[in-house]
Amino acid sequence: MKKSKRLRELFDSGKVFTIAGGSCAFHAKMAEAAGFECAYMSGGFTSSFLLGIPDAGIMTLTEMVENARRMARATSIPLLCDADQGYGNALNVRHTVEAFIGAGVAGIHLEDQPVPKRCGFVSGKEVISLEEAAGKYRAAVDARDELDPDFVILARCDARTAVGGSLEETIRRLKAYEEAGVDVLYFEAPQSMEELRAARAAVSKPLMCTWHAIGTPELSEMEDLGIAAHFLPGLLNTPAMLAAWDFAHEFKARGMAALREQEERYKDHPLANLRHFEFLGFDKLREWEEQYLPAEAVSKYEKSVGVYEPGRV
Repeated sequence: MKKSKRLRELFDSGKVFTIAGGSCAFHAKMAEAAGFECAYMSGGFTSSFLLGIPDAGIMTLTEMVENARRMARATSIPLLCDADQGYGNALNVRHTVEAFIGAGVAGIHLEDQPVPKRCGFVSGKEVISLEEAAGKYRAAVDARDELDPDFVILARCDARTAVGGSLEETIRRLKAYEEAGVDVLYFEAPQSMEELRAARAAVSKPLMCTWHAIGTPELSEMEDLGIAAHFLPGLLNTPAMLAAWDFAHEFKARGMAALREQEERYKDHPLANLRHFEFLGFDKLREWEEQYLPAEAVSKYEKSVGVYEPGRV
């Protein structure tokens, strides 16, 4: 099944599914291997992990799309991507939709912030006028319909915590974005469950949100609330970031003793001792070599030694 069609089915199913966030092709493969039905490319973590810069509208469309292309190619499950504010006005948004569709992505979310934007969790956030935002979503929908009607467009509304923001303004915008023809509505930063319920009652399209301000409920509660997806932008990034920071400091303080303890702790882990090569497909590469290359070329495996030997686990 086409990935965009599969993502559309997930949002329309009436059952909560998890959107497993990451920032690279390895993360996308890990999401699929763990059994998740949808992977996600986080703009904030892409900025952090790939460029080492804050999520402040600095990354370009080209940088985001190239990373998305790598992630989409690495997995057979649909990939949802952060497309920031579309990298310009409504005309830029059409180009943005075309670029992400061309990269093999299943859907994107676009936010109603100005250029440059900033992370939705950072103070000082602003939003553009409702009229301009609605025009950008109409442009996204038109580009979708022309290129891939199954491609999923999410309208992210940042108005609740922006300058002058309110629940009333958020609901007004969500209604307008629904009328613009988007597929999913994304309420950024509701401040209470009551606010989320009010937004859910005001619109009919699938709805998702972030949970930082109110705490993440159980999946059954999300389903009762009418939430379409459990959105976890940092599911794969955050544990890696914390573990890497802690181990770097531990190694600096304790040296090889810390490294040896870590190696012992993870010696049977499926990704330890270069076993991640198997996960990434080195065995398949050897299989292809034996299928396509001359015997002499493949004999290199018998004439060399490696810590990891493809196809000989």
